[in-house]
Order: sequence, then structure tokens, then C-alpha cells
Amino acid sequence: MADLVDLRSDTVTRPTPAMRAAIAGAEVGDDVYGEDPTVQALEAEVAGLFGHEAALFTPSGSMANQIALQLVVPPAHELLSDADAHVVTYEVGAAAAYGGISSRTWPATGADLDPELVAGMLRPDGYHAVPTRAIAVEQTHNRAGGAVIPLATLVELRAVADRAGVALHCDGARIWHAHVADRVPLARYGELFDTLSVCLSKGLGAPVGSLVIGSADKIDRARWIRKRLGGGMRQAGILAAAGRYALREHLSRLADDHARAARLAEAVAPFGVVAGPVRTNIVPLDLTKTMLDAPQLAAAARDAGVLISVLGPRTARLVTHLDIDDPAIDRAVDALTTILRR
Repeated sequence: MADLVDLRSDTVTRPTPAMRAAIAGAEVGDDVYGEDPTVQALEAEVAGLFGHEAALFTPSGSMANQIALQLVVPPAHELLSDADAHVVTYEVGAAAAYGGISSRTWPATGADLDPELVAGMLRPDGYHAVPTRAIAVEQTHNRAGGAVIPLATLVELRAVADRAGVALHCDGARIWHAHVADRVPLARYGELFDTLSVCLSKGLGAPVGSLVIGSADKIDRARWIRKRLGGGMRQAGILAAAGRYALREHLSRLADDHARAARLAEAVAPFGVVAGPVRTNIVPLDLTKTMLDAPQLAAAARDAGVLISVLGPRTARLVTHLDIDDPAIDRAVDALTTILRR
């Protein structure tokens, strides 16, 4: 697929030569024994960025999320999230299957969540009730097209959680994009949440890896949960080195991805297919006003050398990332506008 413009996801990136050099030169040890210095350095660095005491390196964002949820929601207790949240949409029922966690959702509003609506859904301890123990939000929001939850909204939600005595978790797979788009310090986000998960392979361009962030006590427990889920890794420093490189070299350049996504959105907007404001690196498409459905658009785009992601019968998305440069955007614009103009 090297000759294709791949806009399916920001997870399709390949390590740069410099990242490969960092991987090759990584100092490693057995991380299950707590002896991998590169993993330890990455964990300390990421915890510090968000103002927390500790972090734990995991193979995937789903594992990081599920570990975090088990830290804050006991079995047979409740998690609240929005209906399109990754933790209840794309993690194949893991919260229930592995954590015994009951989930309830508010209507899918993406970044436009209403803290007072969430407050009205909280269930206290009581006869026959499933008590709420945590609220989860997603920053940026994948199915809402990379939308950014405003800092003021998160501050209000933190107050709601504090009044109810429940935890607040952030699925921060793409929180780096929110940081760049809204210029909110990572530590400011960090202080609002009891636990966070952050991903190194979405946007930042590392080949694999996420982290759970929280207090030292929580991360001690997280290490046990990770092992139970099969996530203990040995010489994982070769992966952590890629993550450290990505944080150092690829964070500030996310603004380039945002600008390229804006170019894509501007080009296809006259066809009435852009589903909402484009603030970061995702362009959500709604094809209900066209003669095409999403699979048809994807097939035609592929024939023209462009890969896009199908989310539903009439919904799709375009995602910019490290491997998409300006000439690739030019090719995508030409292909997509030609198809939509037919």
C-alpha cells in the first residue's frame, strides 16, 4: 500500500529512520522484573508530563483503558460514558468481560457533553441500584471527528465527580491533539483526572504502546492487572524507545496534521459531506446528502489511490498523520472531489 494515500487512521504510520535508530540503540532489560531502564524512563516522563505520580506502559490503548477502569470501578458497579465512547464501542465488551463492570451511557454528543446531564444520571449506593463509581470521557473524541472537549467543560465535570464522590477517567488516546489545538498544558488536563490512558501510536507515530497514568498506589495495582490480562512484556525498551522518540520529536508537529485535515475539509465541504467542525486531524464525513453510501465512496477512493475508513452505511472519516504530506493531500483532494462531483 506504499503508493496509496492512507487516510484510514493515524495508526497506520511507519517508524521514521531516526525512530528506528532509537529502537536499535535502546538499553533494555526484563520489564516483568522491573529491570528495563528505557521503559522506566518513559513511564516517569509521561507521568511527569501529566503531573501524576506514576505511569505503566501497556501494549495497547484498549488494555490501558481497561486497566484504568478496573482501578476505579469494582466488579458489579457502574461506569458512565457517552454512547460513542471508545471504552464501550470499540473494546469488545472488555469492561464487562474482564472487570465485571456495568456500563450506562448518555446520548452520543461527542465533545458537547453536558455536565449537569451527567450529574443527573449518577446513581448512589442504594437498594437494588448499581452504584456509579466512575465517569469516562474521551479527549479527543474519535467518533465525534476528533472534537476537543473544552477545558471549562472538563472542570465542571470534575466538580460533578467530586460532589458525587466518583472517579473521573480520561481516555486520552489523542489528548496530544487537544493539547496542541487548545494549548492546554498536559499537566492541566492531568490534574482533572484520577486516571488517564494515553496512546503513542495514534498521531505520535510510534509503532505500538500506551500508558496508564495515576497515583503510585493505583499504578502498583495496575501492574498486577496488566499481568492478569497478559500484558507483561520482557525487553520492552525497544518499544518504549520509540515512544520516547515520538514524544520528543513528533508532538509539536501535530499542528501540521491539523492544518492538512483542515485543507481536506475545506475541499470537500462544498459537497455537503463534512459532518462537523474540524479541529484536529480527523475529518468526519456524512454522506446522507449525496448519491453515494460510505462503502461506495471508499471503493471509488481506493480505485483512485486513496484509502478512507468506513464507520457506518453513510458515515466515513479521513485522518491525517505523520506519513501524509502536502502532495498526498493534493492527491486525496483531487480524488475525493472528482468522485463527489460525479
